[in-house]
Amino acid sequence: MNRLQYFITRLLLVGVSFLGILLVTFLFTQLVPGGPVEQRLAELRGQAGEGGAMGGAVEAIPEEQVQALREIYNMDKPLPERFWIWLVDDRLGMRAESYKYTNKTTWQMISERFPVSLSFGIPSLILTYVICIPLGIAKALRNGKTFDLVSSLIVFVLYALPAFAFGMVLRMLFCGTTDWAWNLFPLGGFRSPDWETLSLMGKIKDQLWHMVLPVTCYVIGNFAVMTLLMKNSLLEQISQDYVRTVLAKGATIRHAVWRHAVRNALIPIATGIGGILTVMFAGSVLIERVFNIPGLGLLSLDAIVTRDYPLFLGIVCLQSILGLLGRVLSDFCYMLIDPRVTFGGGR
Repeated sequence: MNRLQYFITRLLLVGVSFLGILLVTFLFTQLVPGGPVEQRLAELRGQAGEGGAMGGAVEAIPEEQVQALREIYNMDKPLPERFWIWLVDDRLGMRAESYKYTNKTTWQMISERFPVSLSFGIPSLILTYVICIPLGIAKALRNGKTFDLVSSLIVFVLYALPAFAFGMVLRMLFCGTTDWAWNLFPLGGFRSPDWETLSLMGKIKDQLWHMVLPVTCYVIGNFAVMTLLMKNSLLEQISQDYVRTVLAKGATIRHAVWRHAVRNALIPIATGIGGILTVMFAGSVLIERVFNIPGLGLLSLDAIVTRDYPLFLGIVCLQSILGLLGRVLSDFCYMLIDPRVTFGGGR
């Protein structure tokens, strides 16, 4: 199997996997109790109870009204028909109206929040690789020395500290929440309230000002794993026979490492890029909640809590396609790093 055939096969499998994810998720939202009809009935019963009819709240709701609610949410139709309406008529639910955010479709809500998550995700992804790869290489070349031991201690401490907890520490230290803390960064949010009135340079500075702490938390979330993976992978490559052969031919250790070992050591790093894309581009619920960032992560939590199924399913669609395409991108990066790979069982 050549590379083109392999990637065509992978893309076809992406479509099948994507459809399977959608089917399972849709069935989950339709079959679990406490859906939109039940929630609306509970609201009506609560209103009846406040009006002095608490004892007969259930009987106060006519069957015709219950049936009307079921028709509004398409719950009166068979499951296959409901799935077809959501998949085809509503275009993966993107044209369906949100239950909570009235007069707004799922696509409108996602398109408003996705750029916010993207503006934090892309710098975080770049910084993760820019910092972790050189640091891992430096640790491998100084294995067992003071730099390696001290940096390992820092890396393990950061690894043990959850990203959202680290975010709360950063807020306490640098957002002026206490008398002794530095008031260097905003408590949260995406932009300042007067952002629209600022000049171009002022907008850039304000945006960066709001991004420093959240992006730091995003990077910390993958910092330790990526650094240690790069270090251990490079150490393994340095011990291989081909590196000793290069050294035996008179090359320096610097030449052997940078021209030969580093490229092969990057393979495990490249294969992990797909798993990071979903978090980086689709947002982190906890980090966005800590810093009050109106991104997709916080929106997905809101959709789950309020049982806003159209919105929830739309976010699942986006996260699923990002994750599946990220796996294909990992294979593509793997192929670029090691062009000998044929994906056909041989090299």
